[in-house]
Amino acid sequence: MLKTSNQWLVAAFLIGFFAVGLGYWPIPYSKLSLPDSLYGLGVIVVGGAAALTRALSDNRFWRTVLVTSAAVPGAVCARVIFDAWRDPTSHNLWPFEILIALVMGLAVTVLGALLGSLFRRLFRGRETQGYV
Repeated sequence: MLKTSNQWLVAAFLIGFFAVGLGYWPIPYSKLSLPDSLYGLGVIVVGGAAALTRALSDNRFWRTVLVTSAAVPGAVCARVIFDAWRDPTSHNLWPFEILIALVMGLAVTVLGALLGSLFRRLFRGRETQGYV
């Protein structure tokens, strides 16, 4: 277990941000549909990053959830900023886009962090019993 738990959070956020973004950013604006455009490997990676961060670091449950889940709306926000810079008439409903991404990110990371908490409990129990 690493003692630098903040590094786990930064890594989880960045991995999630780029995992979601690399699947979401190339989609043409005319084909975007939230939350459908976010489904895929990116959100699975975000959940996995939350699980690993929770299982392998000393971060609290909600801190892990909040920081890791911010990667999903962060990737959507980056797309909104870039598209609006190119065409100011795009993303007229951007607050709803961010809200949808936030809810999706929270749902995935809560599940991931719960799974990570379960693994943490199982393996910490074995460590104290001398099995590992």
